[in-house]
Order: sequence, then structure tokens, then C-alpha cells
Amino acid sequence: MSDVAPVAPVAPVASAAPVVTLAVVGAGQRGTGYARWALAHPDRAEVVAVAEPRETRRRRFAAAHALEQDAAVDDWRALAARGRIADAVLICTLDREHLEPVLEFAALGYHILLEKPMAPTEDECRAIVDAVEKARVILSVGHVLRYTRYTRAVKEAVDSGRIGDVVNVQHLEPVGFWHQAHSFVRGNWGRAERATSMLMAKSCHDVDWLQYVLGQPPLRVSSFGRLSHFRPENRPEGAADRCLDCAVESTCPYSARREYGDRLARGEHRWPLSVLLDDFTPEALETALREGPYGRCVYACDNDVVDHQVVSMEFASGATAAFTMTAFTEQADRRTRIFGTRGELRGDGASLSVYDFLTRTEEVLDLAPAGAMDVAGGHGGGDAGLMDAFVAAVATGNPGLVKSGPRESLTSHLTVLAAERARHAGTVEDV
Repeated sequence: MSDVAPVAPVAPVASAAPVVTLAVVGAGQRGTGYARWALAHPDRAEVVAVAEPRETRRRRFAAAHALEQDAAVDDWRALAARGRIADAVLICTLDREHLEPVLEFAALGYHILLEKPMAPTEDECRAIVDAVEKARVILSVGHVLRYTRYTRAVKEAVDSGRIGDVVNVQHLEPVGFWHQAHSFVRGNWGRAERATSMLMAKSCHDVDWLQYVLGQPPLRVSSFGRLSHFRPENRPEGAADRCLDCAVESTCPYSARREYGDRLARGEHRWPLSVLLDDFTPEALETALREGPYGRCVYACDNDVVDHQVVSMEFASGATAAFTMTAFTEQADRRTRIFGTRGELRGDGASLSVYDFLTRTEEVLDLAPAGAMDVAGGHGGGDAGLMDAFVAAVATGNPGLVKSGPRESLTSHLTVLAAERARHAGTVEDV
């Protein structure tokens, strides 16, 4: 594609479009997962460069995409220094490292796919929106839930009026006990100052999904939540600082030895095990659990993010929504009930039922997703849907193909930030 920064909306074209070239900043779980879409669609996208500070991950990524040695660098600034060498960039760094590369690559004319959350603060979120609008480049934020077959069916049912006017919503995110322990106690998102709040890191997806399905942003929010369980005072008697040394490990549901060891034994060489290991051997796992953060006792970590939270929302139409995030579940798909004036909708991520008050009949739709609703499963087809839309938008110059653009994403992030203010202050906050 030609090096043209301005974006003018045009109608999508059915004829063969040029291959979109991509640079990837951050070859971790998300960057690697998104880039894998290009390998499956070589007629539509090609990865031409990567920036990744970890040598093993960088080398493995470069080999997967047949990159020349000088196309794989250890710092995104080295890519930016070359000017615009690709049509678009996938920015998949840690949460607090988003702003600077977005500003730099936008100014160079790159279209940008930015992993969620956009940034941890309102000022940084607004700076990102201002930068892409000034540069007139496409921005797609990684709200993958908007792009699943299931979400499309839910939104169509609501928009069609089948259940009448929406009055109330109940929405649950069952994080899963081991996912909480892995990512939000032992892992990168355990401390808000190191990453961001639990609500922003994990559940900005859900706040964004609710506003997308209802077609309106919340006006006011309140919230309650705390870190209740994963605290030093709940440490079992006799527990050691690390699971490998623990006399009571066999009776603990959060045992790192069991969680990761069983996955290795089953040959699950993917997330979450791939977060710990580059070499999938018992010896490498032993070293990781002995020396790294993922072998720590969940009651002896430095975590401070909540392990359960509720958010209440009021919308312009008068509709209300109650969202619950909790660690203390098996990991499962999100569950939603939407109550309307003419019917009720119930969904669990894989199936959808609509009950009609007039006919007193129920229609059930089987919407089995194209994978599990986690990183390893591509978020039920959401990862692929996000990439498909973003690449099509870049190829055609049509930002309207992106469902998670800058303004929509800014609104959902502002809602999350308002909910966190409400939680800390015990107030009802305007969005």
C-alpha cells in the first residue's frame, strides 16, 4: 500500500485488496496471537517487523513469520526510527507502556491496533484519541468481545425490539479461581501501580460490551469491591512462601505445582503455561516455580487488586445494569440476562435464549464459539474478528469497519475510571 496517512471513509470493496503490512510491538501472548491471523490469511496481511525485548520470544516470532534479522529488534523505538515501514502496527505492550508508542507511530502515519486497555488514566486515554484523530489514522482497540458471533446475535436480538425496551441487565464475569491466581495475584496485573485496576485490566471488556449491546453509554455509576481472600492473613498454617517448599500444598486449590505441572503433563504448550516457559520441560518448569513469580504462594505475593467487584450503571434511557466480576468460580463464559418490556434474553457465551411474553414461547439459539473465551482459545473468535475488521479497514481506507474505534473505546474507559472513583470514595459518579 502507498504511504498515505489521511483516512477517507469509502465503501468496502469486494475485489482483491492489497496485502496489508504489519509491524508488531510486543511479541507476548496478545501480539503473537493477533499476528498469527496474518499467517492464516497471507493473501490479506503480512508481518514485516517486530519489536520484542525478550530474545527467545523475538527469535521465535521472527522465525514464525520468516523475518530477516534486521526486521526483529529489541525496542520499538528502533522500528519507529525507520519511519513508516508498514501500513499498520499492532501495539501489544504492557498496559502502562501504550501511550508513547501510540503517539510516535500515529505521527508517522501508521494505522494502529492497540491492545486493551488503551491506557490506565483519563489523560493518557484522551491523548491517544487526540493523536490518532490529528494524524487521521485508524485506531482499533482490542475489545474482542464486540467481534464474536455470540455478541452479534445478542445485539441483533436487542436491536430488533424482540424483547421490547431494555429495562435492566444482569451481567457476570466468572474470572475463575486459577486465572485470578495466575494473572491477578502472581502475574503482571497483580498490582494496580504496576499495571492498572482489576476493573480496567480484566473487565473494561465487559463495560464496553454492555454499552455496545445497549447502544448507549452509562450516565452514572456506583461500585463496591475489595481484595478479600488473597491476603497474608488468610495464609494456611504451615504454608511456605513457594509452592515447591510447602507442606500444605496438596490441600491448596491454588497450588502452582499442580496447576502448571498438570498442564505440562497434558502437553498444553500454550497460555497460561507459555507465560512461564519458553522451554516446555519439567526442568524448566521447576526453575520457573523455584525462581519466578508464578511459583509464589498466593497468600505471600505483593498483589493489591480486588478479587471481587460489582458495578451498578444507569443509562440515558432509564435502563439499569448490574455487573459482577468475581475470582471465585470455575473459569467459564460470561453470563448475561437482559430484561425487556416484551421479553427476556439469557445468554452464556455459547447459547442464547429469548423468551416472548406475548406468546409465552422460548427460542434457543446454539452459538457455539470458534474457541474458548480465553487467550488460548482466541476469545471465542473475537481475536480473529478483530483482526479481520482492522485489516479490512486499513485495506479499504474505511474506519467504519472497526467496531472498537477511538471514541467508543474512550467512553467505556471513562466509565471504568468513574466506577473506580466510586469504589474508592463510596459515591455515585457521573461518567
